[in-house]
Amino acid sequence: MNILSIGKQIQFNQLHITSIEFSDLAEIQNLAEYDYLIISGGDGSIRRTVKQLLTLNLPLPPFIINATGSFNVIAKIHKIPKLEILLSSLSNQQTPHIKKQYIYKLNNEIFLFSAGNMGDLQHIFLSETLRFGLLQKGMMKYILSALFLLPIHLIMTPFMLMSKTRFFIFTPFYFIQKFGSFYGKVDEISIDLHNHHNHLQLDGDIVTIEENSIVIKLIGNIDIIT
Repeated sequence: MNILSIGKQIQFNQLHITSIEFSDLAEIQNLAEYDYLIISGGDGSIRRTVKQLLTLNLPLPPFIINATGSFNVIAKIHKIPKLEILLSSLSNQQTPHIKKQYIYKLNNEIFLFSAGNMGDLQHIFLSETLRFGLLQKGMMKYILSALFLLPIHLIMTPFMLMSKTRFFIFTPFYFIQKFGSFYGKVDEISIDLHNHHNHLQLDGDIVTIEENSIVIKLIGNIDIIT
């Protein structure tokens, strides 16, 4: 059994694990040799890694998520156990449980569960601004950001929900297909942002889209070990 670890040096008894940095992904030519891929990091790291792997145009092995970020929404959605538990199961030759995580494309970017330019964007921006000192790790920066922005959210959210240039996608709420400019389910969405330089939030990352029109659609899925 061959396992590729991306972003962190990992060793485990009875398992052959090769570790590389994220910057080395573009040079991978032998992805088919690996049975599993370990991604260490938060939701943004997972998004960026999947985006880079998709450019290789190669079949992707199942993913093992080593959630080391502050929020780890993907790990929480799928109730992913600790890395040691998953690796121990594989070393004992137990058949792993696999869940599918959908992948969505927004123009030339991809995301796995969340995208938008509403209150989520402001929350991520302020949270990242607070990422220093004692707030470097953990949830406190997100909690403080939510408290600071609460009055703005209460006033502006109704107007944003009615705006045709604002949107927020959060696919774990798939049971709410659409409410104003909020989407819980995505098949294909076209939005005119009326601006050629836009900041958007994708899985906790802030990205810049230099196009006024965006198309968001479901493009496939990856397998995640749970």
